[in-house]
This record gives sequence, structure tokens and C-alpha cells, in this order.
Amino acid sequence: MDTIIFVFLIALMVTGLSTPWVRRAAISLGFVDAPAQRKMHSTPMPLMGGIAIVLGSALAVLLVFGEARVVRAPQVQGILLGSALMALVGLVDDRLNLPAWSKFLAQAAAVAVLIYFDVRVKLPLPIWLNYAVTFVWIAGIINAINFLDNMDGLSAGISAVIAAFIMLLGALNEQYLVGGLAAAILGACLGFLRFNFKPAKIFMGDAGALFLGFLLAVLGIQLRFPENSNFVTWMVPVFLFGVPIFDMALVVFSRLRRGVSPNTAGKDHTSHRLVRLGLSQREAVMTLYLFSGIAGMIAIFITQATILEGYFIGGVVALLAAYTIWWLDTRIKL
Repeated sequence: MDTIIFVFLIALMVTGLSTPWVRRAAISLGFVDAPAQRKMHSTPMPLMGGIAIVLGSALAVLLVFGEARVVRAPQVQGILLGSALMALVGLVDDRLNLPAWSKFLAQAAAVAVLIYFDVRVKLPLPIWLNYAVTFVWIAGIINAINFLDNMDGLSAGISAVIAAFIMLLGALNEQYLVGGLAAAILGACLGFLRFNFKPAKIFMGDAGALFLGFLLAVLGIQLRFPENSNFVTWMVPVFLFGVPIFDMALVVFSRLRRGVSPNTAGKDHTSHRLVRLGLSQREAVMTLYLFSGIAGMIAIFITQATILEGYFIGGVVALLAAYTIWWLDTRIKL
């Protein structure tokens, strides 16, 4: 547990100290997000905040686990390579605005790296189906975290909440590497939030969103609960990522219903709809933090639930989520 705390503190310090320098570099290099009708900010905003997140989390992991054999394990190398690929592609996208198909191919390549190193979903299914589920899960979470980066402090804060619960579950189940990696993300996100919470001074950009989405998605499927059945515990990562999954489902449903491409940017996310209900931007973001925390607590309950309890809770939450998506999309004018 001391190791996990040490990783957290290093990531927090490195990211917090490096973010102002990264901000200056972003302005000098032209990594700036210009205002637009579909965006919330009214002045040009430096990107590249994701570089500070990557730097803080990577240094924390390498400094604490660098001498340990576990870091040289093939699975860990696959996770680190895939994370680096996502951060690099995101950084290029922040500068050149890559087409969607190229980012999709990069995500497929990152998942292929994971599968090569045997990091994948391991359900009692045919292996090709496990490969497919692995790709759908990781690509889906990457894009869900990226979709969520639509308001100051939202994506970084939700990522921090998810990382905190993964860290806790990893520590409770003696998965100290999983817990350590989650602690690095938690520290990095909190260090970055000092400059990203409204009014933001810097955005994480795709470099941060793709990196966080990939690494968190991988950690979610690496959690193990030997004291309970996989027939129940597969729901744990789904609840942990409940807010990003809900937001992406709402946006995709809404855009398809309106005949708009799901890949089109717009002010139709959960956070935007909460603002239209009368909340301030800060209140909307904090409300989603709260719901993410509730989802995390349900995930902890699922780790100990019986099959009947787990599926009852899962069914009730799914019905509530479906109704809320319908209500938000049909009752709130965009």
C-alpha cells in the first residue's frame, strides 16, 4: 500500500509542476484550440495538457517500479507500448486534426499490441470472441473518455474518480501493479485538474484523452475477483465507467435519432444538457463527478454480490439509464 501512495504522490507532483511548462510549450509550438460555435471556450486555449499527464504518470511508474521485474513482464510492456502509441497519435491529432478513420486504425493497432502480449478479456467464450470483446471494450472506452472531454475539468475529473476506484479495488485484491498504475493516473489527473478546472488554463487534448481512455480501459479488464464468479464480476468495469458509457450512449442515440453522424462534434452531451437544466458549468461537472462516485460504489458492491443481486442491480440501473437517456434527449431542447 505504501508503494501505491508513493506512486500517487510522485505523479501528482510531477504533473502539477510540469503543466505550466507544457502550457508555455503548447503556445510556442502552436498547439492551440481555437474557439468555435460547438465549443464552450471563447478564447484560444493551449492543448498538450495530456503530455503533462503522460509525463507524471510514466515517471511515477518508472521511478517506483523501474527496478522491479514486474515492469519487464511482457504484459506490462504491451500495456506501456499501447499507451505510448495512443498518446503519440493523440498528440499528432491535436496538431494536424487527423481523420477519424486514422485514429480508429491506431486504436486497432494498440489493441493488437495488447493481444500480442496476451492482455485481453478472458471470458469463458471462444477466443476469437474474446478478441472482439477486447477491441470493442478498449476502443469504446477510449472514445467515451474522449467524448467526455467537452467541459472544463470533466474528463480529467471523471478519469480521476475511475482511477481511484480501480486503485482501491486493486489494493483490496492484492493486485498492486494494477493499483499502482491506477494511482499514477489518479495523481496525474489531480495534478492536471489544478489548471484544467473551470476556468481552465489548458486542455488535455487528444494526447491526454486517448492515453487515459486506453490505460483505464486496460486496467478495468485486468481487475480480478477470485472470491466471486466471473458471471457477476464482469459488470464491475461497466459500472466503473458508467458515466462515460452513459454519455456516449446518449450522444450516439441522440445524433442517430436526428440523422446526424455520431462522429460529429456538438453541444449535446450530458454536461451540456445539465447546463440547459439550469446548472452552472461547475455544478454540471461536479454532478457528474458525484454520479461517477455512485457508480463506483455500486461496482464495489457487485464484487461481493450474488448472481441474483448482481443482475437485479444491473437490470434496474440499465432501465434507469435508458429512461434518463430518452428523457434528456426528448425533453431538453438543444
